[in-house]
Amino acid sequence: MAIIRPFKAVRPIKDVAPLVASVPYDVVNREEASEFAEGNSLSYLHITRSEIDLPKVSDVYSKEIYLQAKSNLERIINEAPLKIDEKPHFYLYRLIMDGRAQTGICATFSVDDYDNDVILKHEKTRKVKEDDRTNHIITTNAQTGVVFLTYRGVKTINDVVDKTLNEQAPEYDFVAADGIQHTVWILPDEYNDIIINEFSKINKLYIADGHHRAKSASRSREEKVRNNPSHNGDEEYNYFIAVIFPAEQLKILPYNRVVIDLNGLTKEAYFNLVKEKFFVTPVEEKEPKMKKEFCMYIDKQWYLLKPRESVIENVDKARTVGDKLDVSILQNFLLSPILGIDDPRTSNRIDFIGGIRGTKELEMLVDSGRVSVAFSLYPVELNDLMNISDSGEVMPPKSTWFEPKLRDGLLTHLI
Repeated sequence: MAIIRPFKAVRPIKDVAPLVASVPYDVVNREEASEFAEGNSLSYLHITRSEIDLPKVSDVYSKEIYLQAKSNLERIINEAPLKIDEKPHFYLYRLIMDGRAQTGICATFSVDDYDNDVILKHEKTRKVKEDDRTNHIITTNAQTGVVFLTYRGVKTINDVVDKTLNEQAPEYDFVAADGIQHTVWILPDEYNDIIINEFSKINKLYIADGHHRAKSASRSREEKVRNNPSHNGDEEYNYFIAVIFPAEQLKILPYNRVVIDLNGLTKEAYFNLVKEKFFVTPVEEKEPKMKKEFCMYIDKQWYLLKPRESVIENVDKARTVGDKLDVSILQNFLLSPILGIDDPRTSNRIDFIGGIRGTKELEMLVDSGRVSVAFSLYPVELNDLMNISDSGEVMPPKSTWFEPKLRDGLLTHLI
């Protein structure tokens, strides 16, 4: 039984919403965040990436960074201004990209459901990143980053969403600089019980994106409980903010790979080893057309890689769902044995390029000499993600890239 609750959002007044809304903190580095926020004192990046306002602080995990985030949140609440809704609401958040729309319900979800695997995960989290967002939440007393959840859609819920979109005026409706349209509605109170009751019948929700935000909400709750002798379980820190989308509306983009060097091999020796495991064909295409195919770019030429029968036999015998994924095939039969990338989570010789950047980014990196070889992959399917989550497995690192991204700053949860 999944628990979903309306909440009192902290949100901008209508006119300034496009100025406040920012890209998620974890899709930009410090320099990019600073560039995006330049000349805009209301950008939520001043809160989620507050190190941009402390250029002399080299440690991005220092206490000063989190205190600056708290100060910036208080400032933007007053200056934007941001308002706190007088009563709890559910909110609808629609994203439109390239003519494709997806609409989710923004609500708060139970930390207990996260801890007890009603909300299922498919990625491991890194402690340093957990520490970062936990410190951010505890210091600001706010969840400023939204978790992206999905579920197998329910007609009754979809009908309520569609009715609201058709009959209610939105609170916000704007197109961001990247061309993605963001629209937010307040769900009429008369539908609250329907939403709560329908989700109570669902026993599995899935994290699509935002594993570190969800884990940090759990860790923040632990700290809050330790410091609250009158804890009763109903406090806001027992819940975390997320937008949940029906799975049928979502699209996963590939997460491509680039490798800095050929592991000491000549190009000829490298190709000879690759050909032992894959059929290698020069092609014009830059993206694979189906599962179990890969495109490789090296020395200004694209190649199609198709696994040989011996590889397919090994994959078919794999005991886990994860080992059958394309990212695992590439890792287990090329990146690890040939290029020496034994642990892609820790190796500094591999990098991951979100599919939204396209194959031009791969070509640019190789042609510039910054990397030696690039691989474009076929995207993971949502069913694969759900099956892995259902089986309690963890996906290989950097397997999925969801696009479009939710914006920070439109809806915030105070704890």
